Amino acid sequence: QVQPVESGGGLVQPGGSLRLSCAASGSTFSIDAMGWYRQTPGKQRELVAAITRGGSTNYADSVKGRFTISRDNAKNTVYLQMNSLKPEDTAVYYCNVREAKGSLYYDFWGQGTQVTVSS
Repeated sequence: QVQPVESGGGLVQPGGSLRLSCAASGSTFSIDAMGWYRQTPGKQRELVAAITRGGSTNYADSVKGRFTISRDNAKNTVYLQMNSLKPEDTAVYYCNVREAKGSLYYDFWGQGTQVTVSS
């Protein structure tokens, strides 16, 4: 079992920046990809950004050029640097940690952290 714990959400003005962190504990030796998703009321959870153990990244089109995902494998921690924030970035952000065991994958989720972009 892997337990992801997020931190770093909050209230920020449009154009501002926030940095989210997610530290994974437990069976961390088999962690593969790590990523961030977000969800607003009435909508499905959507991918924001993901990063593999080797450092390959994937971003939603809506955040390209503004958000940067990174990870520290030694600390089993993934970060999301969010710049030039817009009101439409307001959501609950969830950390996702994917564990790989042979040909099987298991997803673990954090509890979520609220990001509110408002003046």
